[in-house]
Parts: sequence; C-alpha cells; structure tokens
Amino acid sequence: MKVLITGNLGYVGPGVSAHLRKALPAAHLVGLDSGFFAHALSNAQSLPERMLDEQRFGDVRDLSAADMSGFDGVVHLAAVSNDPMGNRFEAVTHEINCEASVRLAKLADEAKVKRFVFASSCSVYGFAPGAARREGDALNPQTAYAKSKVETERRLAGMNHSGMTVTCLRFATACGMSDRLRLDLVLNDFVASSVAQKRITVLSDGTPWRPLIDVRDMARAIEWALVRPVESGGPFLSVNVGSELWNYQVKDLANAVAKASPGTTVSINQQAQPDTRSYKVDFSLFRSLAPQHQPQVTLENAIARLREGLTGMGFADSDFRSSHFMRLKILESHIAAGRLSPSLRWLDRN
Repeated sequence: MKVLITGNLGYVGPGVSAHLRKALPAAHLVGLDSGFFAHALSNAQSLPERMLDEQRFGDVRDLSAADMSGFDGVVHLAAVSNDPMGNRFEAVTHEINCEASVRLAKLADEAKVKRFVFASSCSVYGFAPGAARREGDALNPQTAYAKSKVETERRLAGMNHSGMTVTCLRFATACGMSDRLRLDLVLNDFVASSVAQKRITVLSDGTPWRPLIDVRDMARAIEWALVRPVESGGPFLSVNVGSELWNYQVKDLANAVAKASPGTTVSINQQAQPDTRSYKVDFSLFRSLAPQHQPQVTLENAIARLREGLTGMGFADSDFRSSHFMRLKILESHIAAGRLSPSLRWLDRN
C-alpha cells in the first residue's frame, strides 16, 4: 500500500506517520507539506519524518494528476488549521481547506486511488445546545474554519466516485503532546499555563462544551479509515471521531489540569461574552464501525504526557500565547519577514 499524507509537517502529522509505520509496516509512506511549520519542533528526539519513505514539499493547491499516480490511499491533513488563522485568512482558508481539498479528491479519484481520508472536525456543529450531536443532525458552523469543513464534506459527498472510498473523520478538538506542539488548543494551553505560570486563565466563562481527542487516537482512526471494509460505513462516510467520555466543559478541563498540577490556580472570566462554539457530540456510530480503533488515551494520560513533554524541553514561557507555539504567530512572522505572501505562498526561495 502506498499512502500520501498531506500536511504531515504539522501538529497531527508526526503521530500519524509514526502510527502508520507501526500499524502498516509494509506500506510506502510519502509526506507532502508546504513547510510553514516544519521548523517548529518541540522536544523531538529525532526528526519525525524518519518514519516516512519519502518527504515531498509543495502546496496542495498546485498538485497535478501526476502527483497522485501510484497511490493507494490519501490522508488529507493539510489545512489552515484553526479559528484564529481562519479569521485572519478567511478567503485563503476557503481556497486551501475547501477548493484545494475537493480538487485533490477529484485528482485522486481520476488516478484510481482507492482510499481518501479527509480530516474534518466536530466544529461543524458550532453552537449546539442540548443533546449530543449525531452525524445526521443539523450543522451550525460558526467560523471560517468550520464552514470550510462543512462545504468540503458536502462537495465530497456529491462527487461521483469511480471506486474510491471516501471517509470524512469529524475529529473532536485535538490535544496532546506532539513533536511539533501547538499551544493554541484548549487543553494544551491550560497545561502550558500550569507549567509556566502555575495559573490557568480561562478566557471564556468556562461553560462551553468541547469534545477532545488525543493526537495518538486521531492516528488510530486514520488507520481504520485507510483499511475499513467498504461495507463498514459505505463508499462515502462522515463520522464523528472521539469518545463520549471526552465531552467536557471548558471549566472542567481547567480544573482537571490544576488537579494534576499542585499549586496551580484557576481564573475564569465570568464577565466574558457567551462563546457560540459549544457542542457535545455522540460518537456511537464510530464505536460501532471501528470497535478495534477506539480512543485509548484518557484525559489524565494526555495531561501527564503534555506536562512531561513541556518540562522535558525546559518550557517556562509565560507569554507563550505570543510565541511560535501559536500557529498564527508563525504565519505572521513569515509574512513580516517577506518569506510568505498574504495568500500563504512562499515568496523568496533563494
């Protein structure tokens, strides 16, 4: 099996590469990435891409039919990957996350690729008070990022696939330690605050609901999507990926981190405007379809591994929200230095 992993030099990619190398030892794994965040290594003992057979560099907007030739599967992680970046680069978010994703799927289908795995998001549910949301429930995306995922899923579902099995994995909010760590994610932010400041500041009123998933469990789900029988979900499938055990209110996440970090205080902004990104998610379909690939990491495990990783790298930056651990800050620094255009294309390659 020959597999292309787009966006492999980001936060999720290192864990996916390592897991697929172990789970599919005979597979030929190829990474493709623009390289925006390739330098943002965090406590990595060796280069994560050692797990791959090839590393290619390129923009997913520029791929051709020839680039898809010979692949059996595509794992499409490449995206403008969170709400702050989506707000700052709204048009580009649609161009990369939606238009380029749909085009890539069409190229893959034409090249006779058998499996296309799209990294979608539970953020498609947006503001969803009440019962946990299932795949057939109404979608209510609140941000450019979430809207791009909704539109991509819709267009992938409408394609006439000539034998290609498409799986849209609606991941819960990512968390956990990575060789390219991001701290612009709620649990990671709280753990970093506890390590650097012994104080967690919750910017919202703490009441929004979030389902979470560790990056290692995301990799397990991706493996399943690459090998699942077509009759297990059909030729096109959108499925929530996570666990009901990981549906938490933000204030509960903060308190769990504080409990694991003696001496840490929690401050919640009771005067904050309501956060419209609040949703609980039902993961029963994923549980029934993929019983051998269910999440294994607990909240306590994820917190402990993040603390261990941050402590091991001597992390002590109390101003980390302005640092290179925030993906938007990296993009802005590239643009300010003249390396990257506002359309997120490299300028000077000399």
